[in-house]
Amino acid sequence: MSRTPDRPTERFTGREQAYAANRPSYGDDVIAFVLEGLRDGSGAAPRVADLGAGTGISSRRLAAQGAHVLAIEPNAAMRASAGSADSAKKGGASQGDITWVDGTGEKTTLAAASVDAATAFQAFHWFANDAALAEIVRIVRPGGSASLVLNERDHADPFTAAYGDVVRRHAEDDTEQRRQDSLTVFRRLPGSCDDRFFANTQTLDLAGLIGRTQSSSYLPREGEKGERLVAEVREVFARFAREERVTFAMTTEVLRVRLPG
Repeated sequence: MSRTPDRPTERFTGREQAYAANRPSYGDDVIAFVLEGLRDGSGAAPRVADLGAGTGISSRRLAAQGAHVLAIEPNAAMRASAGSADSAKKGGASQGDITWVDGTGEKTTLAAASVDAATAFQAFHWFANDAALAEIVRIVRPGGSASLVLNERDHADPFTAAYGDVVRRHAEDDTEQRRQDSLTVFRRLPGSCDDRFFANTQTLDLAGLIGRTQSSSYLPREGEKGERLVAEVREVFARFAREERVTFAMTTEVLRVRLPG
């Protein structure tokens, strides 16, 4: 099992703009599965704690499907990039159907049994530990759910495979393995588990591809290493681009646990 990363809440400082602009989103089918069965007879919007919400990509998708989202994000630069510069104030700051909260996966600051669901989109590997599992069980009401969501590259696609080769050559830590290990940790939550897979794509121009690359905290961004990485990304883009665009093929995995009632 991968060890807990050093200073995980600070890893994306300086990468927040690239992250917000160039990371992939999630399909309607993914969001529908995450929110399935959460509405009660009153029709009230389900309350969802989105753990490690980053710049709000997943939180906005959840809110668009009718959830009231408590976006839990400890990195002030990431919250600010999401348009919530005041979110560090006590109690959070509302942004439509999203309330931003300065908290972590282990310490959300939320009340016990106060949400219908907890989610972690592309984030649980940063806090895949017993404290985070206990916090999820504490804040989710009985019979609610918890979902881990990961976009992973589909290496059956030639461009995506070639890009993945570049990433693995330049990776500076074991983040990709840590993502896979986090699925094992998440399965330790009590309740019934459902694992689903959904197709996803993202189309980018060269600037977007470089931006997506530079949004990854485990890849070099500056100096000679960063320059070599960008040079290889440019070469892959040149080989596979059609009409100045490339398309990532991805699989979105959703591991959803329905907690005991």
